[in-house]
Amino acid sequence: MAPMAMFWVCACVLVLVVLALLLRPLLRESRGIAAAFAVGIAVAAFALYRVVGTPAALEPQATVAMPETLDDAIKQMQAELAKNPNQPEGWRLLGQALSNSQRLTEARDAFAHAAKLAPQEPDVLVEAAQARAMTAPNRTFDAQAVTLLETALQVQPQHQRARWFLGIAQRQAGKDAEAARTWEPLLAVVDASTTASLRTQINAARVAAGEAPLPEATPVASAPPSQGLRVRVALDPEFASRVRLRGDATVFVIARAAGGPPMPVAVERHTLQDLPLDIVLDDGDSPMPTQKLSALREVEVLARISTSGDALPQEGDIASTPVRVTLPAKSPVDLTLGRASP
Repeated sequence: MAPMAMFWVCACVLVLVVLALLLRPLLRESRGIAAAFAVGIAVAAFALYRVVGTPAALEPQATVAMPETLDDAIKQMQAELAKNPNQPEGWRLLGQALSNSQRLTEARDAFAHAAKLAPQEPDVLVEAAQARAMTAPNRTFDAQAVTLLETALQVQPQHQRARWFLGIAQRQAGKDAEAARTWEPLLAVVDASTTASLRTQINAARVAAGEAPLPEATPVASAPPSQGLRVRVALDPEFASRVRLRGDATVFVIARAAGGPPMPVAVERHTLQDLPLDIVLDDGDSPMPTQKLSALREVEVLARISTSGDALPQEGDIASTPVRVTLPAKSPVDLTLGRASP
């Protein structure tokens, strides 16, 4: 197999293993628990869904043994990066996996490699800065981390995480007025649910700098929620008459980026006995808040019966034909499970 093909197959394998570990407990709980879990991952730096594939990895000869554990997958990726080190996305993916394994020093070094190879990618720079802070005493951002954050903001001035972390670094250094100025532009772009806590942090920095708190904000009408994507799922009658399935078999309804990675941007879990379904997928169904359904122009929508209950496809699963949809969709998407593809 070509080295690049091997590299990207290992990358995809690593993502699938990480995704399985993250989504299995997530999708078995309520939406509220899932949202709380997503917020926790956001704080710890996640971005596990940005994976680049290559057609060569799909060729028959490009086969890689599936690792049994995340550590096995990490070892495979480390071996490939040792042979092909000029892969910023590979180092970034490795850093994310190491972070989730609490191997923070190794994660810091992996993110540093990624930042060196991609010095104009703000997401990579921010992750490298955060990884440095995670290994520093008292979780402080050192001078090198601050430089990474400042560079990220030079490239993308509205990068929210870069601006937030830089403000934290400034507060840690006693630069309270600078922290307040760094954070204030975020008030215009963060979600309404975040505004109150952000104002509290800004006002605390202003008061510490001897300045007056911000004036009270004038209440404004909240923006209407995203209408989402209505999906109807049914079981093909002929298929149902000849195949016996357990009523508690899991049904996943998934939207994913059209032509992009196979990871869902929105997913709901139901059971076979719930069919037929008439649901709405929206941003609240996103397993990772870094990628929202409302941010996409086109998605592929499908349903899958999973007898194992796992979010990842397994042999024997029954999937509908994927339907490509342009958002916002004017009409419902109809999916049929068990119908042969035309």
